[in-house]
Amino acid sequence: MLWGRTERRPRGPAQALSLERIVAAAIELADAEGLHTLSMARLAERLGCGTMSLYRHVASKDDLLVFMMDAAPGKPPVIDVAVDGWRGGLERWARELRSIYFQHPWVLQVNTGLPPLEPGQLAWLDSGLRTLADTGLSPDKKLAVILLVLHYVRGEAQLHVGLLRTNEHSSWSSQETQAWYGRTLARLIDAERFPALAELSAAGTFDPGDSSDDGTADFDFGLARILDGVGLLVRAR
Repeated sequence: MLWGRTERRPRGPAQALSLERIVAAAIELADAEGLHTLSMARLAERLGCGTMSLYRHVASKDDLLVFMMDAAPGKPPVIDVAVDGWRGGLERWARELRSIYFQHPWVLQVNTGLPPLEPGQLAWLDSGLRTLADTGLSPDKKLAVILLVLHYVRGEAQLHVGLLRTNEHSSWSSQETQAWYGRTLARLIDAERFPALAELSAAGTFDPGDSSDDGTADFDFGLARILDGVGLLVRAR
């Protein structure tokens, strides 16, 4: 259905539901309350219809998640490599992908166990690959670079989104959570058993930083080092 190769079921004259409306409502629900709250019954209640009405458009919750994963990211950025270069283009791609994970944190919880086949997700993959078009890298190396950046962005977002979700269900702020972690870690570790961690703890590395910090500085540092490495590979070609 996503690729337009299977016809959707015909709509009745009084039918107010559509697949697009169902998917949009499901995304709104998952964004607002978390993926764990999403059920066909809850979605039907939100849409003001019977649960069975949903199954005229989507066969199961698993299929619904596929449609959600296709729609949630929206269109990928249009990147002009002639202006930004491969590095600037790939950096922008990574930043915009990170923003998707922060806008729709539930995306990080969906794991189908298969590579993406949805046109929406493949459009993002294609957008990233196009930034490397003139680098001279072989096709397999281009894919390897994009997967490296993708896994970094996803992993970094998973850490920070997880912390934000923890704080949402706690009376503590991010600063207080980080301060608690630093104090607790300092009590648990000793220099003989964990010398490297003890050094960091003594240096205040785990102390809370700027209250406005959303992890962007750490993200920028890691992304820059990855792109430095890709740059070495490109120059070697």
